[in-house]
Amino acid sequence: MKKQHIVIIVLMILLVDQALKLYIKTTFHLHDSVKVLGSWFQLYFVENPGMAYGWKFGGEWGKVALTVFRIIAVIFGTWYIGKIIRDKRHKGFIICATLIYAGAIGNLIDSCFYGMIFDKGMIYDAAMGDYRTYNGLATFSSDGYSSFLHGNVVDMLHFPLIQGHFPNWFPIWGGEDFEFFRPIFNIADASISVGIITIFLYQKRFFPETARSTNGTVETKATVDDQSQVS
Repeated sequence: MKKQHIVIIVLMILLVDQALKLYIKTTFHLHDSVKVLGSWFQLYFVENPGMAYGWKFGGEWGKVALTVFRIIAVIFGTWYIGKIIRDKRHKGFIICATLIYAGAIGNLIDSCFYGMIFDKGMIYDAAMGDYRTYNGLATFSSDGYSSFLHGNVVDMLHFPLIQGHFPNWFPIWGGEDFEFFRPIFNIADASISVGIITIFLYQKRFFPETARSTNGTVETKATVDDQSQVS
């Protein structure tokens, strides 16, 4: 697989990811939602200061640590994709690695720069121990809501496929509402997830040498003839 193909895949994912994020950020109020296909597919605007699918940890220091980790991961990914291309690894594996790489870049752009180019965004409040929401539409501004590395990732894809209510007798969650699929994510998150899941499902095809080793296949150069079998 050629490097030009990798560049095209990465650019296409970044273009779609960032175009949708910028549209949502500048035209939706925080927590606005629009139904796309019935009630089971919605565009629901949230900001995510943490990891994929709304997970977060460590407050402001955790946010910076995560952004730095993303930078390191992207630098490593650049080297690694070049390596597996040179090694002529399975085409499917290269594409999956590229999906993960492109998704990491997509969310890194938000984390690094969105705090600098938008006038509104969620800001960490040490007294609350959490991020404060905001009102109104965000606009592009040279006076950002935060600084480099402190931007929030824009999420919007919501698939509440099944919604209901646990009966009171149900263990632990009795009487509570439930929703599947609850997390809200973006194109970059989806790209990362598709890459990881596909590698897991097709690992025997992508890594045949590992599969042979796991199954106990051993190659030998020993000559097999009647005399050696008798002895």
